[in-house]
Amino acid sequence: MRMKSTTKMEQRVAAGSLLSVEELEIKDVVSILKLADVLEDEKHTKRTKRLEGRKVALLFYESSTRTRTSFELAAKSLGAITTLVSDKSSSIEKGESLHDTGVTLRALGAECIILRSNFSGAPWVLARSTDLPVLNAGDGMHEHPSQALLDLRTMIARLGLKKKRVDEKLLRGVTVVITGDILHSRVARSNAMLLPRLGAKVVLCGPTELLPEQALTLGEGVEIERDFDAALQRATVAMMLRVQRERLAGMELNVAEYVAKYQLNAERLQKFAPKALVMHPGPMVRGMEIDSAVADGAQSAIEEQVTHGLYVRMALLVRALKAGQR
Repeated sequence: MRMKSTTKMEQRVAAGSLLSVEELEIKDVVSILKLADVLEDEKHTKRTKRLEGRKVALLFYESSTRTRTSFELAAKSLGAITTLVSDKSSSIEKGESLHDTGVTLRALGAECIILRSNFSGAPWVLARSTDLPVLNAGDGMHEHPSQALLDLRTMIARLGLKKKRVDEKLLRGVTVVITGDILHSRVARSNAMLLPRLGAKVVLCGPTELLPEQALTLGEGVEIERDFDAALQRATVAMMLRVQRERLAGMELNVAEYVAKYQLNAERLQKFAPKALVMHPGPMVRGMEIDSAVADGAQSAIEEQVTHGLYVRMALLVRALKAGQR
């Protein structure tokens, strides 16, 4: 059994926050997924009353398309009022601290803050500063918990697992191969921390400079395979990641060599993983880690991931804003 930490830091975090997948017990995952299903099937007129008039702030220190837009649309679909605060259009650009920005948003009536930051650990700082529910939309090279949940929901739907109970055996027999820039990927980290708890094996694949051996410390059920073709032969799910050039900090990468060894193209997929589900958290760099034939092919669930993300994030918002009313 996983024991929950009861540190002083965690005690000061508002109910309904989601800062890390480590906070989630399996029963929490079950609850979120069930609520996402309910919200997907619910009539729009009923759904918009769930958070009618509630105020949600989206605080984004990094650029985002899928995460920011899906959280915003999720909130509005539930009837909430949203405001977007970015580092390019606020006092953040003038040097205002995260603490002061958070306190200002609270004073303006924000009841929940969705945060994306380039600093690992920032969501904990914001949660303690404001005492508001905070949803981590990606913090530095640390975590992206809502992405792991939407990836799980995508796998359940595409692998025909919807009728199975969500427990520690749900993904038994499923091998998820995550390939690419593991070092800088909060998506890889959150998936590697969540999926093995549901029975999956997670195989991390990539060159040494983008996948250090320390990645094995993410937990049981995680292993490293440097040979992409060998990894693909084991894959139930092939999840590709882009190389995050903005975080390479002078690291030299031979692009032609990387493409030759680690690109998921149609020929490689057909030869080594003709039945594997293909996933990618986005944004994709077509022609680098994945080619268009695969990204747009029948085995791809990339567009579906985005749709699942909308309903998962709706569920997280309801969870966050209703937590104090239970």
